[in-house]
Amino acid sequence: MTDSPAVAVADAPRRGRPRGSYAKTEARRKEILTAAFEVFAASGYRAGSLKDVADKVGLTQAGLLHHFPSKEALLEAVLTLRDEESVDRLGTADAKGMDLLRGLVELTRYNTTIPGLVSLYCILSAEATDPEHPAHEYFLRRYTWVRDTISGAFAEVARLGRLRPGIAPLAATRQLIALMDGLQVQWLLDNDSVDMPAEVAAFLEAITTEKF
Repeated sequence: MTDSPAVAVADAPRRGRPRGSYAKTEARRKEILTAAFEVFAASGYRAGSLKDVADKVGLTQAGLLHHFPSKEALLEAVLTLRDEESVDRLGTADAKGMDLLRGLVELTRYNTTIPGLVSLYCILSAEATDPEHPAHEYFLRRYTWVRDTISGAFAEVARLGRLRPGIAPLAATRQLIALMDGLQVQWLLDNDSVDMPAEVAAFLEAITTEKF
C-alpha cells in the first residue's frame, strides 16, 4: 500500500530520502496512470496487461507494483482520477440545480478533448456489466451517485418552476444519462457527425425553460 502524503513527508528524513522525493513519486504515479489510460482504452481492462503499462513508462512489473500493488488498484486509481476531473469540470463539487445541468454540458464539451479517456470509460462500463469484473461494484456505485445527483438537480429545477410540465425528475435523469453515454459511443465511431455538447444542450432545452 502506498504512503499518504503526510506519512511520506514526515518519514522522509528518517528513511534517508532526498528532499522532494515524494513529488517525484507522485509525478511517476501520474505517468503510470496516463499509460494505464492508454492501455486500457486500447485493449480493455482484461486484455490490457500490467506489462504493457510498465513497458510504456520504462519500468519492470515489479517497479510498477511498487506504486500500485495490483492491477485492480491501478484500475481504481484510473477511474477515481476520471471522476475527480469530471467533478472539477462541473465547476464545484457542490453545484446544484441549473448550475449542475450547465456543468454537464461543459463536461460533455470537455470530453470531446479527451477521446482516449472517453473510450476507456465506454469499454470498461461495458465490460463491468459482468458481475465478476473488478469494476462492477464501482460502476454500480457510480451510476447510483450520478442518478441521485442529477435527479436532485432536476428536482430543484422543478421546484423553481423551470422544468416543463409533465417531466418527472427521475425519468429526465435516466434519459439524460442514456443520452450522454450513447452519444459517447456514436462520437467515438464518427466524431465529425456528432456534436455531443449541442445534443445534450438541446435535450435540456426541450425539458426545461432555460437556454443552454
